[in-house]
Amino acid sequence: MRRKRIIVTSVLVAVIGVAAPLSLAFYLSSVRAEQGEQERLRLLAGYALERAHRSIASAGLALRSADALDLAPCSEAHILQLRRITITTRSIDDIGYVENGLLKCTSTGIEEARIAVTPAGFTLANGMGIDFNLRPVVSGGKRMVGLSHRAYKVLIDPVRFSDVIVDSDIQMAVAIGKQGVLDTLHHPDPAVVQALLAGQPAADGHIHATLYRDGLTAVMIEPRSKLNDRLRREQLLLLPLGLLMAAFIVGIVIWLSRRRLSLRGELETAVERREFFVHYQPIIALDTGVCVGAEALIRWRRPDGSMIRPDLFIPVAEESDLILPITDQVIACVIADMRAALLADRELHIAINLCASDIETGRVLDVLERALAGTGIEAQQVWLEATERGFINVEAARATIEKARARGHAVAIDDFGTGYSSLSSLQNLPLDALKIDKSFVDTIGTDAATSSVTPHIIDMARTLNMLIVAEGIETRQQADYLLERKVEFGQGWLFAKALPALDFLAFYASRRLPSPT
Repeated sequence: MRRKRIIVTSVLVAVIGVAAPLSLAFYLSSVRAEQGEQERLRLLAGYALERAHRSIASAGLALRSADALDLAPCSEAHILQLRRITITTRSIDDIGYVENGLLKCTSTGIEEARIAVTPAGFTLANGMGIDFNLRPVVSGGKRMVGLSHRAYKVLIDPVRFSDVIVDSDIQMAVAIGKQGVLDTLHHPDPAVVQALLAGQPAADGHIHATLYRDGLTAVMIEPRSKLNDRLRREQLLLLPLGLLMAAFIVGIVIWLSRRRLSLRGELETAVERREFFVHYQPIIALDTGVCVGAEALIRWRRPDGSMIRPDLFIPVAEESDLILPITDQVIACVIADMRAALLADRELHIAINLCASDIETGRVLDVLERALAGTGIEAQQVWLEATERGFINVEAARATIEKARARGHAVAIDDFGTGYSSLSSLQNLPLDALKIDKSFVDTIGTDAATSSVTPHIIDMARTLNMLIVAEGIETRQQADYLLERKVEFGQGWLFAKALPALDFLAFYASRRLPSPT
Protein backbone atom coordinates (compact mmCIF):
# COMPACT_ATOMS: atom_id res chain seq x y z
CA MET A 1 0.00 0.00 0.00
CA ARG A 2 2.82 2.39 0.86
CA ARG A 3 4.56 1.71 -2.45
CA LYS A 4 1.32 2.20 -4.35
CA ARG A 5 0.61 5.41 -2.45
CA ILE A 6 4.07 6.77 -3.24
CA ILE A 7 3.68 5.90 -6.94
CA VAL A 8 0.21 7.45 -7.18
CA THR A 9 1.34 10.57 -5.31
CA SER A 10 4.43 10.86 -7.50
CA VAL A 11 2.38 10.60 -10.69
CA LEU A 12 -0.04 13.27 -9.47
CA VAL A 13 2.80 15.58 -8.43
CA ALA A 14 4.54 14.97 -11.77
CA VAL A 15 1.35 15.82 -13.68
CA ILE A 16 0.96 18.99 -11.64
CA GLY A 17 4.66 19.66 -12.08
CA VAL A 18 4.23 19.55 -15.86
CA ALA A 19 0.88 21.34 -16.02
CA ALA A 20 1.75 24.17 -13.64
CA PRO A 21 4.83 25.60 -15.40
CA LEU A 22 3.30 25.11 -18.85
CA SER A 23 0.07 26.79 -17.74
CA LEU A 24 2.14 29.54 -16.17
CA ALA A 25 4.11 29.92 -19.41
CA PHE A 26 0.88 30.21 -21.42
CA TYR A 27 -0.57 32.67 -18.92
CA LEU A 28 2.57 34.82 -18.78
CA SER A 29 2.78 34.74 -22.58
CA SER A 30 -0.76 36.08 -22.79
CA VAL A 31 -0.11 38.72 -20.13
CA ARG A 32 3.18 39.82 -21.67
CA ALA A 33 1.66 39.90 -25.17
CA GLU A 34 -1.26 42.05 -24.00
CA GLN A 35 0.98 44.32 -21.95
CA GLY A 36 3.36 44.67 -24.89
CA GLU A 37 0.53 45.52 -27.27
CA GLN A 38 -0.93 48.00 -24.81
CA GLU A 39 2.49 49.59 -24.50
CA ARG A 40 2.62 49.91 -28.30
CA LEU A 41 -0.84 51.50 -28.29
CA ARG A 42 0.24 53.93 -25.56
CA LEU A 43 3.25 54.83 -27.66
CA LEU A 44 0.97 55.60 -30.63
CA ALA A 45 -1.36 57.50 -28.31
CA GLY A 46 1.62 59.58 -27.23
CA TYR A 47 2.36 60.46 -30.85
CA ALA A 48 -1.28 61.46 -31.35
CA LEU A 49 -1.29 63.67 -28.25
CA GLU A 50 1.95 65.30 -29.33
CA ARG A 51 0.41 66.04 -32.74
CA ALA A 52 -2.78 67.43 -31.17
CA HIS A 53 -0.84 69.59 -28.72
CA ARG A 54 1.23 71.02 -31.55
CA SER A 55 -1.92 71.83 -33.53
CA ILE A 56 -3.58 73.56 -30.58
CA ALA A 57 -0.39 75.43 -29.66
CA SER A 58 0.08 76.56 -33.25
CA ALA A 59 -3.54 77.72 -33.47
CA GLY A 60 -3.21 79.55 -30.15
CA LEU A 61 -0.11 81.32 -31.43
CA ALA A 62 -2.06 82.39 -34.52
CA LEU A 63 -4.86 83.80 -32.34
CA ARG A 64 -2.43 85.75 -30.16
CA SER A 65 -0.68 87.07 -33.26
CA ALA A 66 -4.00 88.33 -34.63
CA ASP A 67 -4.97 89.83 -31.27
CA ALA A 68 -1.69 91.74 -31.26
CA LEU A 69 -2.42 93.47 -34.59
CA ASP A 70 -2.73 97.25 -34.24
CA LEU A 71 -4.90 97.72 -37.29
CA ALA A 72 -8.42 98.88 -37.92
CA PRO A 73 -10.66 95.80 -37.70
CA CYS A 74 -11.55 94.38 -41.11
CA SER A 75 -9.54 97.00 -42.95
CA GLU A 76 -7.71 95.93 -46.04
CA ALA A 77 -4.45 95.81 -44.12
CA HIS A 78 -6.10 93.86 -41.28
CA ILE A 79 -7.57 91.27 -43.64
CA LEU A 80 -4.19 90.97 -45.39
CA GLN A 81 -2.52 90.15 -42.05
CA LEU A 82 -5.24 87.65 -41.23
CA ARG A 83 -4.63 86.00 -44.60
CA ARG A 84 -0.90 85.92 -43.93
CA ILE A 85 -1.44 84.28 -40.50
CA THR A 86 -3.72 81.67 -42.08
CA ILE A 87 -1.24 80.83 -44.81
CA THR A 88 1.74 80.56 -42.47
CA THR A 89 -0.05 78.50 -39.81
CA ARG A 90 -0.45 74.97 -41.12
CA SER A 91 -2.76 73.86 -38.31
CA ILE A 92 -5.60 76.30 -39.11
CA ASP A 93 -7.86 76.59 -42.12
CA ASP A 94 -9.26 80.08 -41.54
CA ILE A 95 -9.31 82.91 -39.02
CA GLY A 96 -12.09 85.42 -38.42
CA TYR A 97 -12.77 88.58 -36.50
CA VAL A 98 -15.92 88.66 -34.29
CA GLU A 99 -17.63 91.77 -33.01
CA ASN A 100 -20.80 91.90 -30.93
CA GLY A 101 -21.47 88.22 -31.59
CA LEU A 102 -21.26 88.57 -35.36
CA LEU A 103 -18.55 87.47 -37.76
CA LYS A 104 -17.27 90.67 -39.39
CA CYS A 105 -14.46 89.41 -41.57
CA THR A 106 -12.15 86.48 -42.24
CA SER A 107 -8.87 85.93 -43.97
CA THR A 108 -10.83 85.84 -47.24
CA GLY A 109 -12.41 89.27 -46.80
CA ILE A 110 -15.39 91.19 -45.42
CA GLU A 111 -18.28 88.93 -44.39
CA GLU A 112 -21.38 90.39 -46.02
CA ALA A 113 -23.83 87.88 -44.53
CA ARG A 114 -25.00 88.24 -41.00
CA ILE A 115 -23.38 85.22 -39.28
CA ALA A 116 -23.88 84.91 -35.55
CA VAL A 117 -21.00 83.41 -33.53
CA THR A 118 -21.96 81.84 -30.25
CA PRO A 119 -19.58 81.76 -27.26
CA ALA A 120 -17.26 78.75 -27.04
CA GLY A 121 -18.71 75.67 -25.39
CA PHE A 122 -15.51 74.72 -23.55
CA THR A 123 -12.63 76.70 -22.11
CA LEU A 124 -9.08 75.34 -22.13
CA ALA A 125 -6.64 75.73 -19.26
CA ASN A 126 -4.90 78.55 -21.16
CA GLY A 127 -8.16 80.52 -21.29
CA MET A 128 -8.95 79.86 -24.94
CA GLY A 129 -12.39 78.70 -25.89
CA ILE A 130 -13.05 75.65 -28.05
CA ASP A 131 -16.01 74.36 -30.04
CA PHE A 132 -16.00 70.69 -31.02
CA ASN A 133 -18.71 70.57 -33.66
CA LEU A 134 -18.82 73.60 -35.94
CA ARG A 135 -20.17 73.27 -39.45
CA PRO A 136 -19.50 76.67 -41.11
CA VAL A 137 -20.61 77.56 -44.61
CA VAL A 138 -17.03 78.14 -45.66
CA SER A 139 -16.22 74.44 -45.08
CA GLY A 140 -19.22 73.28 -47.05
CA GLY A 141 -20.88 71.86 -43.93
CA LYS A 142 -17.88 69.75 -42.95
CA ARG A 143 -17.33 69.46 -39.20
CA MET A 144 -14.65 71.80 -37.95
CA VAL A 145 -13.16 72.57 -34.55
CA GLY A 146 -13.17 76.18 -33.47
CA LEU A 147 -10.61 77.80 -31.20
CA SER A 148 -11.25 81.36 -30.00
CA HIS A 149 -9.40 84.09 -28.13
CA ARG A 150 -10.99 87.45 -27.46
CA ALA A 151 -12.25 88.79 -30.80
CA TYR A 152 -10.71 86.12 -32.99
CA LYS A 153 -11.70 82.61 -33.88
CA VAL A 154 -9.84 80.01 -35.98
CA LEU A 155 -11.21 76.95 -37.76
CA ILE A 156 -9.23 73.74 -37.56
CA ASP A 157 -9.80 70.62 -39.64
CA PRO A 158 -10.25 67.81 -37.03
CA VAL A 159 -7.93 65.57 -39.01
CA ARG A 160 -5.04 67.63 -37.76
CA PHE A 161 -5.61 66.18 -34.27
CA SER A 162 -5.31 62.60 -35.47
CA ASP A 163 -2.71 62.93 -38.15
CA VAL A 164 -0.81 59.80 -37.05
CA ILE A 165 0.11 56.83 -39.23
CA VAL A 166 -1.31 53.66 -37.64
CA ASP A 167 -2.49 50.28 -38.89
CA SER A 168 -5.87 50.29 -40.56
CA ASP A 169 -7.40 48.10 -37.84
CA ILE A 170 -6.33 50.42 -35.02
CA GLN A 171 -9.02 52.91 -34.08
CA MET A 172 -8.22 56.18 -32.35
CA ALA A 173 -9.91 59.13 -30.71
CA VAL A 174 -8.40 62.36 -29.37
CA ALA A 175 -10.49 64.30 -26.89
CA ILE A 176 -10.56 67.11 -24.38
CA GLY A 177 -12.26 66.05 -21.17
CA LYS A 178 -14.77 63.21 -21.19
CA GLN A 179 -17.06 64.54 -23.88
CA GLY A 180 -15.09 66.77 -26.23
CA VAL A 181 -13.85 64.47 -28.98
CA LEU A 182 -11.60 66.43 -31.30
CA ASP A 183 -11.30 63.74 -33.93
CA THR A 184 -11.36 60.01 -34.52
CA LEU A 185 -9.52 57.68 -36.87
CA HIS A 186 -10.88 54.52 -38.51
CA HIS A 187 -14.37 55.04 -37.10
CA PRO A 188 -14.29 53.74 -33.52
CA ASP A 189 -17.58 52.97 -31.82
CA PRO A 190 -18.66 56.21 -30.07
CA ALA A 191 -20.07 54.25 -27.14
CA VAL A 192 -16.76 52.44 -26.62
CA VAL A 193 -14.86 55.73 -26.85
CA GLN A 194 -17.14 57.40 -24.31
CA ALA A 195 -16.83 54.42 -21.97
CA LEU A 196 -13.03 54.53 -22.11
CA LEU A 197 -12.98 58.31 -21.63
CA ALA A 198 -15.17 57.81 -18.56
CA GLY A 199 -12.75 55.20 -17.19
CA GLN A 200 -15.14 52.31 -17.74
CA PRO A 201 -14.10 48.90 -19.19
CA ALA A 202 -14.39 48.51 -22.93
CA ALA A 203 -16.26 45.76 -24.71
CA ASP A 204 -14.69 42.30 -24.85
CA GLY A 205 -12.73 41.35 -27.92
CA HIS A 206 -10.66 44.54 -27.95
CA ILE A 207 -7.40 45.77 -26.51
CA HIS A 208 -7.28 49.41 -25.57
CA ALA A 209 -4.95 52.01 -24.14
CA THR A 210 -5.86 55.42 -22.79
CA LEU A 211 -3.25 58.13 -22.33
CA TYR A 212 -3.85 61.52 -20.67
CA ARG A 213 -1.45 64.41 -21.02
CA ASP A 214 -1.87 68.17 -20.41
CA GLY A 215 -5.65 68.19 -20.69
CA LEU A 216 -5.84 65.98 -23.77
CA THR A 217 -6.73 62.29 -23.88
CA ALA A 218 -5.93 59.77 -26.60
CA VAL A 219 -7.82 56.50 -26.82
CA MET A 220 -6.44 53.60 -28.89
CA ILE A 221 -8.52 50.51 -29.70
CA GLU A 222 -7.64 47.40 -31.68
CA PRO A 223 -9.09 43.87 -32.09
CA ARG A 224 -7.72 41.25 -29.71
CA SER A 225 -6.87 39.14 -32.76
CA LYS A 226 -3.93 41.51 -33.27
CA LEU A 227 -2.31 39.77 -30.30
CA ASN A 228 -1.74 36.54 -32.17
CA ASP A 229 1.64 37.37 -33.68
CA ARG A 230 2.96 38.90 -30.47
CA LEU A 231 1.52 35.99 -28.44
CA ARG A 232 3.34 33.47 -30.63
CA ARG A 233 6.59 35.33 -30.11
CA GLU A 234 6.10 35.37 -26.34
CA GLN A 235 5.24 31.67 -26.35
CA LEU A 236 8.37 30.86 -28.34
CA LEU A 237 10.30 32.61 -25.59
CA LEU A 238 8.48 31.35 -22.49
CA LEU A 239 7.34 27.83 -23.43
CA PRO A 240 10.90 26.45 -23.61
CA LEU A 241 11.48 27.86 -20.14
CA GLY A 242 8.24 26.24 -18.98
CA LEU A 243 9.33 22.93 -20.49
CA LEU A 244 12.70 23.18 -18.77
CA MET A 245 11.00 23.91 -15.47
CA ALA A 246 8.57 21.02 -16.02
CA ALA A 247 11.45 18.68 -16.84
CA PHE A 248 13.29 19.83 -13.71
CA ILE A 249 10.23 19.24 -11.52
CA VAL A 250 9.60 15.81 -13.05
CA GLY A 251 13.27 14.95 -12.51
CA ILE A 252 13.04 15.96 -8.85
CA VAL A 253 9.83 13.94 -8.45
CA ILE A 254 11.44 10.88 -10.04
CA TRP A 255 14.53 11.28 -7.85
CA LEU A 256 12.47 11.69 -4.69
CA SER A 257 10.19 8.81 -5.67
CA ARG A 258 13.10 6.48 -6.26
CA ARG A 259 14.61 7.60 -2.99
CA ARG A 260 11.33 6.99 -1.17
CA LEU A 261 10.89 3.65 -2.92
CA SER A 262 14.50 2.68 -2.26
CA LEU A 263 15.48 0.84 0.88
CA ARG A 264 17.10 3.98 2.21
CA GLY A 265 13.94 5.96 1.58
CA GLU A 266 11.86 3.32 3.31
CA LEU A 267 14.32 3.33 6.20
CA GLU A 268 13.93 7.07 6.62
CA THR A 269 10.16 6.65 6.76
CA ALA A 270 10.49 3.70 9.15
CA VAL A 271 12.63 5.78 11.51
CA GLU A 272 10.06 8.58 11.44
CA ARG A 273 7.21 6.15 12.11
CA ARG A 274 9.19 4.08 14.65
CA GLU A 275 8.51 0.84 12.81
CA PHE A 276 11.37 -0.98 14.55
CA PHE A 277 11.07 -3.39 17.44
CA VAL A 278 13.34 -5.83 19.25
CA HIS A 279 13.68 -9.59 19.51
CA TYR A 280 15.84 -11.07 22.25
CA GLN A 281 18.43 -13.83 21.70
CA PRO A 282 18.88 -15.59 25.07
CA ILE A 283 22.40 -15.83 26.50
CA ILE A 284 22.93 -19.02 28.46
CA ALA A 285 25.51 -19.89 31.11
CA LEU A 286 26.96 -23.07 29.57
CA ASP A 287 27.82 -24.69 32.90
CA THR A 288 24.39 -24.26 34.52
CA GLY A 289 21.98 -23.71 31.60
CA VAL A 290 20.67 -20.59 33.35
CA CYS A 291 19.53 -17.68 31.14
CA VAL A 292 21.67 -14.77 32.26
CA GLY A 293 20.61 -12.26 29.67
CA ALA A 294 19.86 -11.61 26.04
CA GLU A 295 21.19 -9.82 23.02
CA ALA A 296 18.76 -7.19 21.69
CA LEU A 297 18.33 -7.75 17.94
CA ILE A 298 16.65 -5.12 15.82
CA ARG A 299 13.66 -6.11 13.68
CA TRP A 300 11.72 -4.12 11.10
CA ARG A 301 8.15 -4.80 10.14
CA ARG A 302 6.64 -2.75 7.34
CA PRO A 303 3.10 -1.41 7.69
CA ASP A 304 1.91 -4.20 5.35
CA GLY A 305 3.24 -6.78 7.81
CA SER A 306 6.25 -7.89 5.77
CA MET A 307 9.57 -8.24 7.55
CA ILE A 308 12.92 -6.94 6.25
CA ARG A 309 15.97 -8.99 7.19
CA PRO A 310 18.54 -7.12 9.33
CA ASP A 311 21.38 -8.14 7.02
CA LEU A 312 19.59 -6.17 4.26
CA PHE A 313 18.78 -2.95 6.03
CA ILE A 314 21.50 -2.57 8.67
CA PRO A 315 24.34 -1.99 6.13
CA VAL A 316 22.18 0.64 4.40
CA ALA A 317 21.39 2.24 7.76
CA GLU A 318 25.08 2.35 8.66
CA GLU A 319 26.02 3.96 5.34
CA SER A 320 23.41 6.70 5.75
CA ASP A 321 23.83 7.31 9.53
CA LEU A 322 20.23 6.18 10.03
CA ILE A 323 21.72 3.55 12.31
CA LEU A 324 22.05 6.24 14.99
CA PRO A 325 18.31 6.94 15.46
CA ILE A 326 17.65 3.21 15.01
CA THR A 327 20.01 2.44 17.91
CA ASP A 328 18.18 5.07 19.97
CA GLN A 329 14.89 3.31 19.22
CA VAL A 330 16.43 -0.05 20.24
CA ILE A 331 17.42 1.47 23.59
CA ALA A 332 13.87 2.78 24.09
CA CYS A 333 12.39 -0.63 23.19
CA VAL A 334 14.72 -2.51 25.57
CA ILE A 335 13.80 -0.25 28.48
CA ALA A 336 10.07 -0.53 27.73
CA ASP A 337 10.20 -4.34 27.24
CA MET A 338 12.64 -5.40 29.95
CA ARG A 339 12.40 -2.84 32.73
CA ALA A 340 10.32 -4.98 35.07
CA ALA A 341 12.51 -8.06 34.55
CA LEU A 342 15.73 -6.09 35.00
CA LEU A 343 14.45 -4.55 38.22
CA ALA A 344 13.40 -7.97 39.51
CA ASP A 345 16.74 -9.67 38.75
CA ARG A 346 19.86 -7.54 39.03
CA GLU A 347 21.93 -10.40 37.53
CA LEU A 348 20.00 -10.21 34.27
CA HIS A 349 21.58 -8.14 31.51
CA ILE A 350 20.64 -7.08 28.00
CA ALA A 351 23.33 -6.53 25.36
CA ILE A 352 22.81 -3.72 22.84
CA ASN A 353 24.76 -3.59 19.58
CA LEU A 354 26.48 -0.34 18.71
CA CYS A 355 27.59 0.91 15.31
CA ALA A 356 31.15 1.95 14.54
CA SER A 357 30.19 5.64 14.67
CA ASP A 358 28.85 5.36 18.20
CA ILE A 359 32.01 3.60 19.38
CA GLU A 360 34.17 6.24 17.75
CA THR A 361 32.24 9.27 19.03
CA GLY A 362 30.70 7.97 22.25
CA ARG A 363 27.42 9.72 21.37
CA VAL A 364 25.30 6.77 22.45
CA LEU A 365 26.55 6.89 26.05
CA ASP A 366 24.74 10.16 26.74
CA VAL A 367 21.64 8.85 24.94
CA LEU A 368 21.73 5.73 27.12
CA GLU A 369 22.30 7.69 30.30
CA ARG A 370 19.27 9.89 29.63
CA ALA A 371 17.15 6.86 28.74
CA LEU A 372 18.08 5.00 31.94
CA ALA A 373 17.59 8.00 34.21
CA GLY A 374 14.69 7.41 36.59
CA THR A 375 14.03 3.83 35.42
CA GLY A 376 15.86 2.07 38.25
CA ILE A 377 17.81 -0.03 35.74
CA GLU A 378 21.48 -0.22 36.65
CA ALA A 379 24.18 0.53 34.10
CA GLN A 380 25.86 -2.88 34.60
CA GLN A 381 22.65 -4.54 33.39
CA VAL A 382 23.15 -3.02 29.93
CA TRP A 383 26.07 -4.50 28.00
CA LEU A 384 27.40 -2.80 24.89
CA GLU A 385 28.57 -4.80 21.88
CA ALA A 386 30.43 -3.59 18.83
CA THR A 387 31.91 -5.33 15.83
CA GLU A 388 35.57 -5.00 15.00
CA ARG A 389 34.89 -2.11 12.60
CA GLY A 390 34.19 0.03 15.64
CA PHE A 391 37.73 -0.48 16.94
CA ILE A 392 39.71 0.60 13.86
CA ASN A 393 40.40 3.97 15.48
CA VAL A 394 41.95 2.50 18.62
CA GLU A 395 42.41 5.78 20.49
CA ALA A 396 38.83 6.95 19.96
CA ALA A 397 37.49 3.47 20.78
CA ARG A 398 39.52 3.28 23.99
CA ALA A 399 38.12 6.65 25.15
CA THR A 400 34.54 5.49 24.56
CA ILE A 401 35.10 2.09 26.20
CA GLU A 402 36.73 3.65 29.26
CA LYS A 403 33.88 6.12 29.58
CA ALA A 404 31.30 3.32 29.21
CA ARG A 405 33.00 1.10 31.80
CA ALA A 406 33.32 4.05 34.18
CA ARG A 407 29.54 4.39 34.02
CA GLY A 408 29.14 0.68 34.79
CA HIS A 409 28.55 -0.84 31.35
CA ALA A 410 30.38 -3.97 30.21
CA VAL A 411 31.75 -3.78 26.67
CA ALA A 412 32.17 -6.76 24.34
CA ILE A 413 33.72 -7.19 20.91
CA ASP A 414 31.22 -8.93 18.64
CA ASP A 415 31.89 -11.34 15.74
CA PHE A 416 35.56 -11.51 16.63
CA GLY A 417 37.83 -12.84 13.89
CA THR A 418 35.72 -11.61 10.97
CA GLY A 419 37.01 -8.06 10.89
CA TYR A 420 40.22 -6.11 11.21
CA SER A 421 41.27 -6.55 14.83
CA SER A 422 44.67 -7.75 15.75
CA LEU A 423 45.95 -9.08 19.05
CA SER A 424 47.87 -5.86 19.64
CA SER A 425 44.66 -3.85 19.15
CA LEU A 426 42.78 -6.01 21.65
CA GLN A 427 45.61 -5.66 24.16
CA ASN A 428 45.20 -1.87 24.01
CA LEU A 429 41.41 -1.93 24.60
CA PRO A 430 39.89 -2.46 28.06
CA LEU A 431 37.20 -4.90 26.85
CA ASP A 432 35.15 -7.10 29.17
CA ALA A 433 34.04 -9.86 26.82
CA LEU A 434 34.74 -11.43 23.47
CA LYS A 435 32.10 -13.06 21.29
CA ILE A 436 33.17 -15.89 19.02
CA ASP A 437 31.50 -15.59 15.64
CA LYS A 438 29.14 -18.35 14.49
CA SER A 439 31.38 -19.08 11.49
CA PHE A 440 34.03 -20.44 13.88
CA VAL A 441 31.58 -22.30 16.11
CA ASP A 442 30.25 -24.07 13.00
CA THR A 443 33.68 -25.65 12.41
CA ILE A 444 33.73 -27.41 15.78
CA GLY A 445 33.98 -31.18 15.24
CA THR A 446 34.67 -30.78 11.51
CA ASP A 447 37.76 -30.97 9.32
CA ALA A 448 37.38 -27.40 8.10
CA ALA A 449 40.55 -25.43 7.60
CA THR A 450 39.41 -22.90 10.24
CA SER A 451 38.48 -25.50 12.87
CA SER A 452 41.73 -24.87 14.73
CA VAL A 453 41.04 -21.12 15.01
CA THR A 454 38.37 -21.49 17.71
CA PRO A 455 40.70 -22.81 20.43
CA HIS A 456 43.21 -20.04 19.62
CA ILE A 457 40.49 -17.41 20.05
CA ILE A 458 39.52 -18.95 23.37
CA ASP A 459 43.12 -18.99 24.56
CA MET A 460 43.62 -15.38 23.48
CA ALA A 461 40.53 -14.25 25.38
CA ARG A 462 41.75 -16.12 28.46
CA THR A 463 45.12 -14.37 28.19
CA LEU A 464 43.36 -11.00 28.11
CA ASN A 465 41.04 -11.94 31.03
CA MET A 466 37.90 -11.57 28.95
CA LEU A 467 34.61 -13.37 29.35
CA ILE A 468 33.69 -15.45 26.30
CA VAL A 469 30.33 -15.73 24.60
CA ALA A 470 29.99 -18.24 21.75
CA GLU A 471 27.43 -17.37 19.06
CA GLY A 472 25.40 -19.68 16.87
CA ILE A 473 25.52 -22.86 18.97
CA GLU A 474 23.23 -25.33 17.22
CA THR A 475 24.37 -28.77 18.43
CA ARG A 476 25.05 -30.43 21.73
CA GLN A 477 28.49 -31.36 20.47
CA GLN A 478 29.36 -27.70 20.00
CA ALA A 479 28.06 -26.81 23.45
CA ASP A 480 30.03 -29.63 25.11
CA TYR A 481 33.20 -28.64 23.26
CA LEU A 482 32.89 -25.04 24.42
CA LEU A 483 31.98 -26.04 27.96
CA GLU A 484 34.98 -28.34 28.10
CA ARG A 485 37.17 -25.33 27.27
CA LYS A 486 35.47 -23.30 29.98
CA VAL A 487 33.63 -20.88 27.65
CA GLU A 488 31.24 -19.10 30.02
CA PHE A 489 28.28 -18.22 27.83
CA GLY A 490 26.62 -19.29 24.64
CA GLN A 491 23.68 -18.38 22.47
CA GLY A 492 22.14 -20.11 19.51
CA TRP A 493 19.26 -22.22 18.28
CA LEU A 494 20.27 -25.10 20.54
CA PHE A 495 18.81 -23.04 23.37
CA ALA A 496 16.36 -20.71 21.63
CA LYS A 497 15.91 -18.52 18.60
CA ALA A 498 15.61 -14.76 18.95
CA LEU A 499 12.26 -14.26 20.69
CA PRO A 500 9.70 -11.47 20.96
CA ALA A 501 9.76 -9.71 24.30
CA LEU A 502 6.93 -11.68 25.95
CA ASP A 503 8.24 -15.01 24.69
CA PHE A 504 11.71 -14.20 25.94
CA LEU A 505 10.39 -13.29 29.36
CA ALA A 506 8.57 -16.65 29.50
CA PHE A 507 11.76 -18.44 28.40
CA TYR A 508 13.80 -16.52 30.95
CA ALA A 509 11.36 -17.44 33.71
CA SER A 510 11.75 -21.12 32.80
CA ARG A 511 15.57 -20.94 32.80
CA ARG A 512 16.27 -18.99 35.96
CA LEU A 513 17.37 -22.09 37.84
CA PRO A 514 20.29 -24.37 36.94
CA SER A 515 19.38 -27.28 34.69
CA PRO A 516 19.41 -30.69 36.45
CA THR A 517 22.57 -32.63 35.69
